[in-house]
Amino acid sequence: MMAFEEFRSEAHKLVDWIADYYKNADNYPVNSQVAPGDIASRLPVSPPDDADAFQEVFADVENIIIPGITHWQSPNFFAYFPANSSFPSLLGEMLTAALGAQCMKWETSPAATELEEVVMKWLQQMTGLPDNFKGVIQDTASTATLCAVLTAREKKSNFTVNQYGFYDQPVFRVYSSSEAHSSVDKAVRIAGIGHENLIKIPVDDTFKMDTVALKQAIDTDLKQGYVPLCVVAALGTTGSTAVDPLDSIAEICDKYNIWLHVDAAFAGSALILPEYRWMIKGIEKVDSFVFNPHKWLFTNFDCSAYFVRDSDALIKTFQVVPEYLRSQVHTHANDYSNWGIQLGRRFRALKLWFVIRMFGVKGLQEKIRFHISLAAEFERRLLQAGCYEILAPRQFNLICFRYKPNDNFTEDQLNELNENLLKAMNRTGNVYISHTRLNGKYTLRFITAQTNTGMKHIDKAWQLLIEKSAAIFSH
Repeated sequence: MMAFEEFRSEAHKLVDWIADYYKNADNYPVNSQVAPGDIASRLPVSPPDDADAFQEVFADVENIIIPGITHWQSPNFFAYFPANSSFPSLLGEMLTAALGAQCMKWETSPAATELEEVVMKWLQQMTGLPDNFKGVIQDTASTATLCAVLTAREKKSNFTVNQYGFYDQPVFRVYSSSEAHSSVDKAVRIAGIGHENLIKIPVDDTFKMDTVALKQAIDTDLKQGYVPLCVVAALGTTGSTAVDPLDSIAEICDKYNIWLHVDAAFAGSALILPEYRWMIKGIEKVDSFVFNPHKWLFTNFDCSAYFVRDSDALIKTFQVVPEYLRSQVHTHANDYSNWGIQLGRRFRALKLWFVIRMFGVKGLQEKIRFHISLAAEFERRLLQAGCYEILAPRQFNLICFRYKPNDNFTEDQLNELNENLLKAMNRTGNVYISHTRLNGKYTLRFITAQTNTGMKHIDKAWQLLIEKSAAIFSH
């Protein structure tokens, strides 16, 4: 077992290694270059009988594990959505791990509960959410969306499904756009609603939900005896970061008494910029709202901010208090173990508190605006080049595009061309980008959201794109 002084010594070395890792992040191949099975083949098939020294363990980290890491904290990471970290968040995460607190309720860690309450109120102010919302930190937006669907189910059934199951219940329907995140599909399955009762609403030519089609779907379901339960609106869809028309959707949900949940997992961080508050027009009619500070607010994964208008309904859906957790202290503090699925809870508020305090709201705004400006510059270059096609409006810092050297290619040929272009770029290890399909078109997704990405990284990615585009076209 590691002794105190040995821990102190090795921990100092590890912090030095972490600092060097971030300093030299540009030098790592951003996406892992190993083949499937390479890492496992270098690891023993059985655990050691005797203790290994930390130096031996960490040597294997450097020689075996690091080559198999895709470096999400590299400033050359332009794929998917980010899982951002920052030095303030790292310090908070280190302290969280050291304290090892179980934050189930106030008694088990009073500071954790009260700090979470305060930090969620801060986020509420920073993003312009209504004062009557109550906030809780969940692990991911997927969990928050499941909580929303479950709470909607219980409120609509007068909390009888939890008690008796689905016996004698009507068929509930949930609605989202065809561009919504797959977590909605998963939520309706887990909640027992059934995947066939998730109605995917068409989108317009900018990939926003068609609210006329939404109303028509609801009216049709009502005529057939179904019970509309929940609508999930997206502020920033997964494929293209399209923003659903919240105000119109909220009016429909209000008219039909349907729970409205908003998934703003990535783009919600932009709400700290006053110029993006247009996204939440109609927010006063929303029932629940989620965004992830662990995506674009420089806070280590996992940290998902979930807000509800009716916290009593949320608590009533999840509250189970075994005898060993019955409180011996009368307090008005939130018992967050009853605000979601998990009983055991990490001290997630600590790292978020570090981030907000050490960046300051102005510093966070400056960083997010800078990321948006980088995307605008990359988009400008694409348009100026003349051989790239923008496939979706840029709302924030994601550019959806494809290479189209001329009009002589069929759609299938363009899809193949762009798939090969993505693979050629990623094989270099110098950048990492991802793809989606929009209207059947193979679409390259380039997002400028990694914490430390700067203009020199945009320049490098641009030069690589030009180089690989020319090479792919020549073949």
